[in-house]
Amino acid sequence: MFKPFLTCFSLFLLSLSPLVYADASSERVKHLLNEVDDLWRGESSYAVTSMHVKTAHYERTMKMEGWSKGKEKTLFRIMQPLREKGTSTLKSDNHIYTYLPKTDRTIKLTSGMMMGSWMGSHLTNDDLVKEARLEEDYTAEISFEGVRDDQNIIEFTLIPKIDAAVVWGKLTLTILADSHIPLVEYYYDEDMALARTIRFTNIQQLGGRQRPAVLRVVPADKPEEYTEFVYEELSLNVALKDSLFSLSSLKKR
Repeated sequence: MFKPFLTCFSLFLLSLSPLVYADASSERVKHLLNEVDDLWRGESSYAVTSMHVKTAHYERTMKMEGWSKGKEKTLFRIMQPLREKGTSTLKSDNHIYTYLPKTDRTIKLTSGMMMGSWMGSHLTNDDLVKEARLEEDYTAEISFEGVRDDQNIIEFTLIPKIDAAVVWGKLTLTILADSHIPLVEYYYDEDMALARTIRFTNIQQLGGRQRPAVLRVVPADKPEEYTEFVYEELSLNVALKDSLFSLSSLKKR
């Protein structure tokens, strides 16, 4: 007498299994993307980095220190070279300010300046304002998982959500399967043409765990150019006052 009931119950479980699998897969993707995001974030951070920029017209290196608190507050201050020491950039919510010590001027960037180069690099001022959290701003799926080029990897394809304030049409991100350390990220424009590549190299102990110490940004239309960031110091979850991210703090040496 129980056979029809058991058969129906078994069919019911089978009908649920794709939904359960999809939900588990979605949670896994969310967890992995948050792990990548939190590599450099934490609730707050302090870092010392060097930035080397190579273009067709010039090549320059700067050393800077930076502080961050959440996604809304960031402060960068140039330490070297001497002629640019004290030049600072403050991001507070959706506003960016630049302080120029030579003229003792603070400039608030207008909307027309947002696509301009940040400190002569291959990043824009808009990149700073619209700092994205992958899991929040993109719909992601695992597009490849396995061995490629002798490395066990996981590759994600990310499409921006309709209401996300991002300029990209698509991202692809590749991480190591065991440590979840990122290897490469490709950015595509709204026409799905490759716009830039970020490669992560020189994995070392940094800020309490293994992280890439070098990030190289290469524009797709100028493959001979690049901006390379090298982390020299990184501390996460440090105690920072909100007053650090103020216009008065921007001018401090």
